[in-house]
Amino acid sequence: MTNLFSPIQLKGVDIPNRIMLSPMCQYQVKNNDGMPNDWHYIHLTSRAIGGVGLICLEMTNIEARGRITENCLGLWEESQLESYKKIIDACKSYGSKVAVQIAHAGRKSKIASGDVVAPSEMPFSDDSPSPRSLETQEIKDIVRQFGKSTELAVKAGFDMIELHGAHGYLLHQFISPSCNKREDEYSEYDRFPLEVIKEVRNNMPDDMPLILRISAIEYGDGAYDFHHIKQMIPAFIEAGVDAFDVSTGGNSPQRPPEIFAGFQVKYAEAIKQEFDIPVISVGSLEDAEVAQQVIEQEQADMVAIGRGLLRYPYWPKEAAEKLGLTFNLPGVYDIGY
Repeated sequence: MTNLFSPIQLKGVDIPNRIMLSPMCQYQVKNNDGMPNDWHYIHLTSRAIGGVGLICLEMTNIEARGRITENCLGLWEESQLESYKKIIDACKSYGSKVAVQIAHAGRKSKIASGDVVAPSEMPFSDDSPSPRSLETQEIKDIVRQFGKSTELAVKAGFDMIELHGAHGYLLHQFISPSCNKREDEYSEYDRFPLEVIKEVRNNMPDDMPLILRISAIEYGDGAYDFHHIKQMIPAFIEAGVDAFDVSTGGNSPQRPPEIFAGFQVKYAEAIKQEFDIPVISVGSLEDAEVAQQVIEQEQADMVAIGRGLLRYPYWPKEAAEKLGLTFNLPGVYDIGY
């Protein structure tokens, strides 16, 4: 039976187990340069030593104005590559595969001197900056910048790309009727993400997996339901998406009405069953038995662990011990068990 520690292949990449480090912003970049530093090296490499199968870097932005803050990662020029290569090489040396989540914050940017942009002139919240509406040509330029960032990610040595199309960032803003009030060609909710997917795919090797993180539903006034995103999925797959990382919400300050272990799993499971494509589930899955059940019952192909891995970089070993499974850490770390 497939379990949490069974290997999995996504396109041309073999991942040693079903555990993914969920991309989580660290806000630790210095010098306003978008480059990772010792904080990121220690944070990510320690999770690789801890046995995580797929390390996914936090939201990494395609241009300077696309960051949430000046302390967020970016990947928009050659000079940034060496700082990423150091981390990638270290994580791979301990057996992990490494992905990068590329994105643009859009109206969720809080950069003090930034040019905050969005599909429409609607702020994220009452205390958020008011964005300006992107010109049509500017959108096309951003599409090309996603391609450039992908090209750099491939050069850096990442094993796969995740596009952030959830949690209220720019791709999600175009998808959502609550904040896309455009009257040009980009009033079609899937047009911008489809153009980005195709551009990204064109800048990746054929055997390199492309993951799309989506918000299956939203919360709050004007929120979309599951049907809204599901009807876009066939086109996303045709454009080049190989797997979906399925979350919810994020396009308004409102949170889910109830959070419990595995509260988002049903959406990943539905996409997996209906579209026969690999899915990753995320959200309160740090209980090892819950995570194991999700994999055993084929509700998802992988689980993304966030807060659990923030609390403890050796979560995979703890999970194996709890489940009675054999799982070895490198070096002398097994002596602790």
